Amino acid sequence: MTKTDLVNYIAEEAGLTKADATRALDAFMSGVTTGLKKEGKVTLTGFFTFTAEKKAAKEGRNPRTGATVKIPARVAVKGKAGSKLKDALN
Repeated sequence: MTKTDLVNYIAEEAGLTKADATRALDAFMSGVTTGLKKEGKVTLTGFFTFTAEKKAAKEGRNPRTGATVKIPARVAVKGKAGSKLKDALN
């Protein structure tokens, strides 16, 4: 499902215009981003938990050439499905 598909679904299910659904989805994504930056974790109980995890700098290898490559420190986002989401899919 693409963002456009999701916007169309939200608009139809919630009785919103596509413009309103787009603004709602953008606000949701912005809220998750802000929450991860400030708190490091965003929990939607029963649905999904997003966590920001700091990864240290490390050395890796270029698989094509075998040359050593420095990989800088970064923040990775991990996610875990909640029980309601798991139940809905199974």
